[in-house]
Amino acid sequence: MKLSLGPVWAVAKKDLLLEVRNREIVISILVFSGLVFIIFNFAIELTRVNRDTVGPGVLWVAFIFAAILGLNRSFIIEKDGNALEGMMLSPVSRDTILVGKTLGNLLFMITALVVLFPVFTALFNVNVLKVEIIVIAVLATIGLSTIGTMFAALSVNTRAREIMLPVLFLPIAVPILIAAVEGTAQVTQGGSWSEAAEWFQVLAAFDIVFVIAALLTFQFLLED
Repeated sequence: MKLSLGPVWAVAKKDLLLEVRNREIVISILVFSGLVFIIFNFAIELTRVNRDTVGPGVLWVAFIFAAILGLNRSFIIEKDGNALEGMMLSPVSRDTILVGKTLGNLLFMITALVVLFPVFTALFNVNVLKVEIIVIAVLATIGLSTIGTMFAALSVNTRAREIMLPVLFLPIAVPILIAAVEGTAQVTQGGSWSEAAEWFQVLAAFDIVFVIAALLTFQFLLED
């Protein structure tokens, strides 16, 4: 495995520039998540008793489904523009492409969370603007972006790629989703930093496993 920060940043920068021009991924995530928040806000009668337990579930379920919209676009642009083969033939390792794409998706997701957290706090009256929850969000997003990018590369060469990605991605992402929901709920219910640290460790462990798995398998995923 040979990684260089220059090529990694070049891949991520390309995706960031395309997003700045088209504004497809972040806007899709924001609009979808916002609609889910509004629907749940009217559908569920939140009280002081249940809002701190139900709210985190709504937050992360909305975000992970919205994130799929962005992950689906990870390799579709190159595939539809017949640029994927050129990227594969470039004088860089496949791992460099993976890390660059993952970095781009990570930045897209974090940007969306920066906007969604205040909106969620205002709609559900659940304060998620806490340091512990921000740490949970970053750790969860690292794992989701890594495994999501890997499955996006796997599904891009299939006919039903829009369906294949969530079918592959969601079952594997469940442990991270559960840890993020439980950790967020514990913090909103007044849990201490040491109690939240247990979920930090769980998320970090899954991040390490997913990163290693992605680096070991990614070079085979873009084959026809």
